[in-house]
Amino acid sequence: MLYFLRHGETTASRTGGYCGTLDPDLTPEGYQMAEDFADSYKILPWVAVFCSPTRRTMATAEPLCAATGIELQQREGLREIAYGQWEGKTPAEVNREFHDNSLRWLADPGWNAPIGGERGIDVARRSSLVLEEIEQTCRTGNVLVVSHKATTRIMLCSLLGIDAGRYRDRLTMPVASISVVEMTSHGPLFHVMGDRSHLREHLRKRAGT
Repeated sequence: MLYFLRHGETTASRTGGYCGTLDPDLTPEGYQMAEDFADSYKILPWVAVFCSPTRRTMATAEPLCAATGIELQQREGLREIAYGQWEGKTPAEVNREFHDNSLRWLADPGWNAPIGGERGIDVARRSSLVLEEIEQTCRTGNVLVVSHKATTRIMLCSLLGIDAGRYRDRLTMPVASISVVEMTSHGPLFHVMGDRSHLREHLRKRAGT
């Protein structure tokens, strides 16, 4: 079973700014989200934990690794989509400063990139290498994949046969949410998407983009 966990809350997720290659830490509430996930899911028999090499993802994965003794394995392919010249800017700022580029990206982010950034298909290609590694090395058992909003949605689209250009329109992925896919003999079987029931009530109520 593959468990896809988006990292906990950061200042960027609170403000809605584009944050790909930037590397903010979790907020205090984000650290609580990581602890809540570990408390709820440490009872499962985990065989591996794969993680994007950023502070926000590693901090989200570390409580579960500490509770289970599973080694945290970093993979570059799990990094967030790069937003290039949009990094750190809000959608309103991007619309003002990069209007035409923004319109093309909003129409099809699979094949259009922020200036200096990545297309959705670029993320699909690099993240697919990690999924292939997991399939080859972890044929049974539960695997946790800790990544980011766009990258996780793109991976799920790839697994479920959804066009990469529709990842923003078809899947929701709030902070610290878990999505579950079973790899069956007939292909990926989707069980859960964007679940946050493992969070304490006041954290579930926090908005997070």
